[in-house]
Amino acid sequence: MPGALGVDRGGIVKRIAILGSTGSIGRSALAVVDAHADRLRVVGLAGGENADLLAQQIEKYRPQVAAMASGAALDRLRRHTPTLGVTLVGTGREGLVAVASHADADLVLCASSGTDGLEAVLAAIEHGKTVALANKEVLVMAGGIVTEAARRCGVAILPVDSEHNAIHQCLHGRERSQLKRIVLTASGGPFRGRSALELDRVTAADALQHPTWRMGRKITIDSATLMNKGLEVIEAHWLFGTRADQIDVLVHPQSVVHSMVELVDGSIIAQLGVTDMCLPIQYALSYPDRWPSPLPALDLERAGRLEFEAPDLTVFPCLALAYRALSAERSLPVVLNAANEVAVARFLDGRLRFAAIPQVIVAAMDAHHPAEVGSLAQVRAVDGWARGYAREIARGLESTKV
Repeated sequence: MPGALGVDRGGIVKRIAILGSTGSIGRSALAVVDAHADRLRVVGLAGGENADLLAQQIEKYRPQVAAMASGAALDRLRRHTPTLGVTLVGTGREGLVAVASHADADLVLCASSGTDGLEAVLAAIEHGKTVALANKEVLVMAGGIVTEAARRCGVAILPVDSEHNAIHQCLHGRERSQLKRIVLTASGGPFRGRSALELDRVTAADALQHPTWRMGRKITIDSATLMNKGLEVIEAHWLFGTRADQIDVLVHPQSVVHSMVELVDGSIIAQLGVTDMCLPIQYALSYPDRWPSPLPALDLERAGRLEFEAPDLTVFPCLALAYRALSAERSLPVVLNAANEVAVARFLDGRLRFAAIPQVIVAAMDAHHPAEVGSLAQVRAVDGWARGYAREIARGLESTKV
């Protein structure tokens, strides 16, 4: 039956499906599987365009089903896997849905980038799967729809982002009435301390040099603009039921304190750890248990001084834009996310200045009239409009690129 745990090697084994297995989070998740092969079994994998890597993963983990982002990638995969016994279930959103709703999966890790994972997360919820969520866009675009579906189906959503994972750990076993505020920490990215004039001249290569984390290209640029932290503010609202004025952000360049909560009596509870995504992934896959980790423990003596400072919203306006979108709710977070994705893609292609990223987002938000988004069709309609509008704005700004 869906949601039941499999039994193997004399013990209970969680059967997992990984959406985005060829990306950085997906590969880290498989490293966790390697470390706990007696407790985790892979039953489904969905990759991007890297058919060679997915073929290697299929050969090693022998999932029952697999999918890829495109037909061309799936054709390449077919040439690699004719004798491995895996069923190739499709491409794009349909492939993600098929893997996420597979009958034998107990838990679905959504690590696919962008907005294509939205339908797959909802399908997993409707089929009673626990969801480990590493995809920000799902809750930014459709937080109300997703959390209501999870409540209705009695399904847990476990955050994988290091910040929300830290908050989940800090709140574990506590009543929400004890919570005063959430404090999300941010590394500050590669441009912490730079002026707005300096940022106008940075390149994509500069922005991709994150000081503490190794992540995908899009999320690394979001970290450089602080939009990543803005998206996390919106996520925190949906995950923990907090208002915008209960969510603060502090820049913490050492990335040792992954986030904190302040309780009503003034006590602050923090989660600290090494900067390795395998830790929050393992927490989500093992929850509510805790398993030993092969990673070294945090050495507080060597960690040295821990610094905290307020973010500069003048130099990094994307964070303030996210708060604006959250305060307006309804469809404005969808516009924020879509316009940001368009602008970041243009910047990575070398067609847009770094400082123009928030300009594209502001223009799209200003042009939009917020409306209710109570269905996926409404979310997709707003998302499509915002992407089209943002492309037009970006096209105009490209002519001023230095």
